[in-house]
Amino acid sequence: MLRLTPILFAAALGGCGALTALEDAATPLEVYELRTPAVAQSGARRGVEVIVEEPLASGSLSTERIMIRPSPLQAQYLPGVRWADPAPAMLQTMLVRSLSESAALGSVSRRPVGPRADYAVLGELTDFQGEAMQGAETGLVRVRFVLRVVRERDASVVATRSFEATELAAATDLDNLVAAFDRATSRLLPEAVAWIVSQAR
Repeated sequence: MLRLTPILFAAALGGCGALTALEDAATPLEVYELRTPAVAQSGARRGVEVIVEEPLASGSLSTERIMIRPSPLQAQYLPGVRWADPAPAMLQTMLVRSLSESAALGSVSRRPVGPRADYAVLGELTDFQGEAMQGAETGLVRVRFVLRVVRERDASVVATRSFEATELAAATDLDNLVAAFDRATSRLLPEAVAWIVSQAR
């Protein structure tokens, strides 16, 4: 089972009094933000406008809290820490930045510049959590999302693809866990960008 250190598992203990709750509310949370990975630039820019909408996600993932699954049907959150944005918004930001840095498209944004973009990227974030590993001293991070490229002029789905990565955390402390999230997204985003660019033509 994933052994979160006391700093991580403290919030799983109940029975805090009102005074403790007030003190906790006044304590600033540590904030973590994943890096946008380097993306190889395309040799030719297309005059295509693409918008990236915020991915859908379940209620347990539509939060800035860092989720851990001690078992497949249980979700817990690490105490005293959070992502800079809710996980779906963070994925949207990284996709927009990565697509822009690829220099392969005329425009990439969260909403169309004119009346309508050429393509929209719709997504669903299905996994973005640390997971328990039976009998192991390390944790596992799983990131999975599904993307759809939609042609705006006729609202037709051009292509759909899922992207998934798992990464072992070297240890179960917070820094190693976040580093595993960073490695997972750094693997998936260049792959997702290349695929989106290949479909938006």
